[in-house]
Amino acid sequence: MGWVLIFLPLFIYCTGIDCQQSWIQPPSSSVSPGGTIRLSCTTQVDNTIHWYQQKAGKGPHFVHCDGCSSRGEGIPNRFTATRSGTTGTLTITNAQVEDEA
Repeated sequence: MGWVLIFLPLFIYCTGIDCQQSWIQPPSSSVSPGGTIRLSCTTQVDNTIHWYQQKAGKGPHFVHCDGCSSRGEGIPNRFTATRSGTTGTLTITNAQVEDEA
């Protein structure tokens, strides 16, 4: 059985004059193909969290955000972003090898 290494660096979109962000996110996680993985990020400010995926040698690609009605181009509905307070979670169900970054 193989493993899928998931690494989804994120960037947080923020507007406002006194808007400063910091976040805590583990650097990587792994899951078996077909499994479910949840990646969490905790911020200090209660703003929308935008999740991006960056594969080696490529620029960041928008995945999803909490409160967004659509996902990034080519991102399947297996990717779901949610938020509770200042903690955002990106859930990937039925993880596939191509989800690796």
